[in-house]
Amino acid sequence: MTVRAFLNVEASLTGRRWIGPSDEEDRLAEAMAQQTRLPMALCYTLVKRGVAPAEAVTYLSPTLRDLLPDPLTLYDMGKAASRFLVAFKARQRIAVFADYDVDGATSAALIILWLRAMGHDATLYIPDRIDEGYGPNVPAMLVLAGTHDLIICVDCGTLSHEPVAAAVSAGSDVVVLDHHLGADKLPPALAIVNPNRKDEDGALGHLCAASVVFLMLVEVNRQLRDEGVSGPDLMAMLDLVALATVADVAPLIGVNRALVRQGLKVMARRERIGLRVLADVSRLDTAPTCHSLGFLFGPRVNAGGRIGQADLGARLLCCNDEHEAEALAQRLDDLNTERRDIEARVCEEALAQAEARGFDAPLVWAAAQGWHPGVVGIVAGRLKEVTNRPAIVIGFEDGIGKGSGRSVSGIDLGASIHRLAEEGLLIKGGGHRMAAGLTVAEDALEAAMARLSELLARQGAGTGGAADLKLDGLLMPSAADLALVKKLEEAGPFGASSPAPRFAFADMAVIARRIGEKHLRLTIRDGTGGRLEGVAFSAFDTALGPALLEGGHTRFHLSGRLELNTWNGKTKVQLRVEDAARTKDV
Repeated sequence: MTVRAFLNVEASLTGRRWIGPSDEEDRLAEAMAQQTRLPMALCYTLVKRGVAPAEAVTYLSPTLRDLLPDPLTLYDMGKAASRFLVAFKARQRIAVFADYDVDGATSAALIILWLRAMGHDATLYIPDRIDEGYGPNVPAMLVLAGTHDLIICVDCGTLSHEPVAAAVSAGSDVVVLDHHLGADKLPPALAIVNPNRKDEDGALGHLCAASVVFLMLVEVNRQLRDEGVSGPDLMAMLDLVALATVADVAPLIGVNRALVRQGLKVMARRERIGLRVLADVSRLDTAPTCHSLGFLFGPRVNAGGRIGQADLGARLLCCNDEHEAEALAQRLDDLNTERRDIEARVCEEALAQAEARGFDAPLVWAAAQGWHPGVVGIVAGRLKEVTNRPAIVIGFEDGIGKGSGRSVSGIDLGASIHRLAEEGLLIKGGGHRMAAGLTVAEDALEAAMARLSELLARQGAGTGGAADLKLDGLLMPSAADLALVKKLEEAGPFGASSPAPRFAFADMAVIARRIGEKHLRLTIRDGTGGRLEGVAFSAFDTALGPALLEGGHTRFHLSGRLELNTWNGKTKVQLRVEDAARTKDV
């Protein structure tokens, strides 16, 4: 049965169909409001997240005390923690082999900072994205095994059979702390702690690698307490876990909500030198939010691994010298600017290629010679956003393509990529539900993408309308006050699998003025004296900008997300407008 368009908007100014709450969601929201006395808008937001009326109050106050799992529920956790403690107590040589992204950098930093607080050091090793590729490789592992007693692979290693075997044969123990999808057979490591191992039940499959590392350190501290020894303050390390969770697009559900919420509080204290200078170089002058982690901190920490020196981000997070941290942060900021320039070129070419191929297939993909492997993941994310379909972007050099993919809710891209690798269509590949990486031979490209499209179609990819815009409900400008926005924030943090609520405002008069080349500043009024300020970023990339700017006496239905805007010490509510429809057209 076709769902009726919300406010009868079948095709908005950006070509999308608006979908509002269902009849069942209306009923549940009404019941929740009656039982809890919470604002109706918040009740709709909670219902959209599957929260039952009886669970609403508890959901709004997630705590680690209630949600943090027992680390020992994960296979091999006891062995990993015990071996780590043996290495620490005996002052053995420890190496941390990490992935080059934010999750890898924060995971490595957690271990290094724990050891440093206890008077011990570790060697950091992060492979070069271009020269070595993702994960452990045999030459690097042999070098580390020759000089270290224990190698801890973080955010990688679950599929690294030969590199792990090489290190073990050379006399080093290997512990893997990861979250990427595992295969039926695991490498010969001493311990592989991974909630996405095939023999795990998947209950903690939403954890990022930094959370897995954090759980190991929780178990390590517990074992120390049993011996009458105090370990480092792990709560003070949750800023790193929060950064990893958001930047790695881990679902903000379950314990992840509590980890991020508490981590943001820790980060707001500005006690970690690396994150403090990163906030300054990012020109962040308010308390950090999930948006700050995902769009300001994350890209800069990632920039070294994408187009510069792979270990810059991890070194910054571990840094305890103000001047060194400032230099590292500035270097990462410069690299991030360079990365944006490269990304813009690749994105323009990839969008044109994908559009020519068509946006209606289960998979959207693009590939070309010379595209920098450090930006293909970001561009894949852009394709996914434009089409509401899983996307793959691949850059080729000397006949070998290195690619990255991003998925949409409900479609497990990592599992399909892993299957392609098992079938021999990829040189290698893996990942998790929402993101994956792959290496493919140029002559196998078309067959691999066709097969991947087939596998994703079986999961339902391509059946959801690219033009659907889901709305939490309808609001009047007078209801969109500071109290409501602060209440809505209690349903957060917002991010992957838990998007910020989006509301519609019906039959509004709009006064718009242009700011810069692409953006609009708006004043929105209803017919009863209600008024709300708004902003529409990149409005002139679509028909939204010209229509609102030249609206005249035309009235509009508007949709977007409420946010707080602080300027000159004053905080006001504004609507971040994402879409609109002329009322005369619906």
